[in-house]
Amino acid sequence: MKRLITKIFPERHPLRLLYHKIMGVIAAVVNGFPANKMIVIGVTGTKGKSTTVNFITNILNAAGFKVGMTSTINFQIADQRWVNATKKSTQSPFILQKMLKEMVRSGCKYAVIEVTSHAIDQSRIFGINFDVAVMTNIAPEHIEYHGNFNNYLATKAQLFSRVSRGRKKFGVPKVLISNADDQYFSYFDQFVADRKITYGLKAATVYAENVQKNPEGSHYVMHVPNNSLPIELKMPGQFNIYNSLAAAAVCIALQVPLSTIKKGLDESSSIAGRFEHVRCGQKYSVIVDYAHTPESLHGLLKLYRGLTAGKLYVVFGATGGGRDKSKRPKMGEIANEFADYVIVTDDDPYEEDEWQIIDQISQGVPRKEGKNFWKIPDRKEAIRLALTLAHEGDCVVVAGKGSEEVIKLRGKTIPWNDKKVITKLLEREIEVKLNSGDWEKRENVCKAS
Repeated sequence: MKRLITKIFPERHPLRLLYHKIMGVIAAVVNGFPANKMIVIGVTGTKGKSTTVNFITNILNAAGFKVGMTSTINFQIADQRWVNATKKSTQSPFILQKMLKEMVRSGCKYAVIEVTSHAIDQSRIFGINFDVAVMTNIAPEHIEYHGNFNNYLATKAQLFSRVSRGRKKFGVPKVLISNADDQYFSYFDQFVADRKITYGLKAATVYAENVQKNPEGSHYVMHVPNNSLPIELKMPGQFNIYNSLAAAAVCIALQVPLSTIKKGLDESSSIAGRFEHVRCGQKYSVIVDYAHTPESLHGLLKLYRGLTAGKLYVVFGATGGGRDKSKRPKMGEIANEFADYVIVTDDDPYEEDEWQIIDQISQGVPRKEGKNFWKIPDRKEAIRLALTLAHEGDCVVVAGKGSEEVIKLRGKTIPWNDKKVITKLLEREIEVKLNSGDWEKRENVCKAS
């Protein structure tokens, strides 16, 4: 029946959305509305959701609580954490409700859920009584699905509306956390709640000051009402400062001690597929990141352009399957602006023609192919070329897939992980360069930080 409905009706047709609603209701009822037995935190926005979810979870773990988590990157139930290999940020209602039920069985007090606009629109979060809602930031995304940006914005805001109108659990306040620096802050600030906390780099309830950035992370002083504390963040970039402030704001609302918040953030190592350094003894940097929108790619390349003494290489593509096609040439323009060498390749073409996607991206790259610019559909060969060309002091950025475990290509699901592929290529390169006398001295230095 699902295949028939999918084939006949467009994604946002009322009958198709009704089908999703019915499935959401059944999933919640069958599993007994498990979210009612935990404090549930929902994180939405365009960028930074997964990182913020992980930061919140790490702080609550540091506080000694059992926590359940679902994100694009990974899952956690109590003491078990594993990679999300489903390619879905928010799971189907049956999987999500089943995971929430297992969290309750495992004694989790908190559930931290990454909430996408698709999940809201398709009723995947039906029956989940959220207690805290977080907005990271808002930028145009999934426009082809939603029809226009206003629809996308309104869908995102439904999470705040749910918290504002939601039934209170005994002793648990309804809390809204907003990015005061975001241009759409006022739109989210219209919703009422028991507590409303803002964060940012300017005027906010929780804000950062004396920011010092370096290639491995950032140091800043976090200010909260009537107090302040130094934070050593092991993830680079201003956007991760925002993500950490959002997580801190959530945990302040949950009355987690400031010392524990600091510990949770300070001890948060780099998250798989997010600004992840791959080191195998090579004399140049290799970074794996999930950046797959113009805004995230701009932030990523701007950061490493400033940190790279030599040449900057970027290997990236764009997702097919009905995603926003208008962003493709924009991403090409961004790569052209910041990178010395641009290699456009596959991301997840799905059923689309991979060459068409690559050509659409390449519209934004006014270079002659073969002169610091290549179009190579085979992602492994694209990465191999970048690694072959790079020299000491250079930086190779591989963007778009992060820690994902598969590639979707013409109806097939192909096992894939950027970090693993890069590691094998780098290890092979080092082995070839070593002579027999050096081989016995070789140490296993390949690691990610």
